[in-house]
Amino acid sequence: MTARISVDADRPIGEISPRMYGSFVEHMGRCVYTGIFEPDHPTADADGLRQDVMELVRELGVTTVRYPGGNFVSNYRWEDGVGPIQNRPRRLELAWHTTEPNTFGTDQFMTWCARAGIEPMLAINLGTRGETEAVNLLDYVNGRANTQYAELRRANGREQPYNVRMWCLGNEMDGPWQVGHKNAEDYAYLALSTARAMHMVDKDLELVACGSSSWDMPTFGDWERTILDLAYDEVDYISLHHYVDPDAQDRASLLAAAVYLDRFIDGVIATADAVGAKHHSGKKIMVSVDEWNVWRLSAWNSIEHGFAPDDWPEAAPRIEDVYTGADALAVGGMLISLLRHADRVKAASLAQLVNVIAPIMTERGGRAWRQTTFHPFAIASRIAHGKAYDAVVASPVTGTERYGEVDAVDAVVTWDEETGTGSLLALNRSLDQAIDLTAALGALGANSVKAAQIIAPDDLDAVNTADDPDRIRPVPHEVALADGVLTTTLPPASWLAVELV
Repeated sequence: MTARISVDADRPIGEISPRMYGSFVEHMGRCVYTGIFEPDHPTADADGLRQDVMELVRELGVTTVRYPGGNFVSNYRWEDGVGPIQNRPRRLELAWHTTEPNTFGTDQFMTWCARAGIEPMLAINLGTRGETEAVNLLDYVNGRANTQYAELRRANGREQPYNVRMWCLGNEMDGPWQVGHKNAEDYAYLALSTARAMHMVDKDLELVACGSSSWDMPTFGDWERTILDLAYDEVDYISLHHYVDPDAQDRASLLAAAVYLDRFIDGVIATADAVGAKHHSGKKIMVSVDEWNVWRLSAWNSIEHGFAPDDWPEAAPRIEDVYTGADALAVGGMLISLLRHADRVKAASLAQLVNVIAPIMTERGGRAWRQTTFHPFAIASRIAHGKAYDAVVASPVTGTERYGEVDAVDAVVTWDEETGTGSLLALNRSLDQAIDLTAALGALGANSVKAAQIIAPDDLDAVNTADDPDRIRPVPHEVALADGVLTTTLPPASWLAVELV
């Protein structure tokens, strides 16, 4: 079987935002406590931040992190997490039925971001709170005047503002599971009034309105239309959350997960543009895919979550999925989809970063290691920059139960004119057929291959563990580039990353 890729150098999709390679930290399970923060860990620094995890986060190449949720944020009092740790209250955490000790909060997160070289993205509570609390948090984080909350930040040891630019106006407010769940109209009015208040403080903030938490939500489309029809001029992004459940589909459909994500993103863009046209606006609303990943959601939902009234554990494990080789390929495919929408997807957050459906796993007091899904993200974040180009693929098809016949090869090409480097990312979705691939890349200026790596699991069910952390990993792959044409063979069920110069 053969496939061909061609690229029109004069028609890029769009500039790849650095925020494309974001992640997500929520006070859920062991993401914070025994994840990024564990004061008694042998590698912890003076602030309790695990340095073994920090090294893996840097290797992963994360550029932004959304915090502190997630469902958690909708009942969170940010004031509980600042000031002397010994004075912070312990509270019932309703989203995940745990006790929140508040020993990690806003200032600790900002310190962690600074040391990891990460831009913070903050979410505000619009479940149980509103405009006043949002402005107070904004003043604490970014305030320069001699005001109560800016002075409180200074008293807590931070003289200079943090200058956080991107803010999420709540989380998954369309979901009945959310504390403070609202219908579209009620949320739209609250988001609008909160955005206006925040813009009175700083007109240059970038604000993200809550979009749909799933393509399958019965309110999808109508939700986005209602929110944007009211708040179009005050927000910059509409969010979408997208999880793929391997247990709810056949494996061929899992490898074609980008088909599902493409449809979701395209639907959100179409709805946003229709509202923009109605408003006679030249402004384009961008998309923040601020939660996305593989998640065995059906397994989580099948568990009886009948928590006892007096059972409120601290940092109890929650959805610690162990990822397979097939899951890594699905993540690689979704990265291709995100890059294919680089003109409108200007932020994305792999959810979550540590322990909770995460590329990084840890032991309490012990080891940290890379899950299988770590690798495609780490490679893409390192080599896929500049502009994204639509890889026009002439490919054989492969069958899936969910999507019917799809192209066996999915791909995207990137090129950075400033550095003279680029990438080809390609996924062979066929479970049983190798494909001979040619890609005409010379028009971009690519004349040699710096490196080529492939993830081609010999066992799609294999996983990485603390004892065998490299069971699934990328390995060098043979490619040739002559006269601007790249040639290689993609094994069945494989994800290829080629670094071009």
